Amino acid sequence: MSDVPRLLHTVLDAVDVRGEAEFWRQLLDLVYRPGDEVPDGHDDADWLVLTDADGRRCLAIQAVESLPPSRWPERGHPSVSHLDTTVPDRGSLDAAHERVVALGGTLRLDRTDDPDEPLRAYASPAGHVFCVFVA
Repeated sequence: MSDVPRLLHTVLDAVDVRGEAEFWRQLLDLVYRPGDEVPDGHDDADWLVLTDADGRRCLAIQAVESLPPSRWPERGHPSVSHLDTTVPDRGSLDAAHERVVALGGTLRLDRTDDPDEPLRAYASPAGHVFCVFVA
């Protein structure tokens, strides 16, 4: 028995739970936990879990009544927390940009001219900040 907690997944708030889950599912090529798939009829999901192909939990999306818009990177408005994602090279960074924007993400910061760590920061449809950088 261990007294060291293990990270299960990261939870993101959203007013539109399914919409936010779909953004992350498609962007990161994740799948729904069994039972959380898109239903045939009315969708009243208030908690959805996304996993990798092997079933390891990655993200959960939970319903909230309202979510103040993120204003990062404006001065005085920290991101509080954000997700980092990586791609192998500059061409992949540009391709990821097209993917993020097509899925409804919004560019917040462009540092692609940084010779040491080119990156772009975005907000998801619900306003969660994340970075894509060359690792």
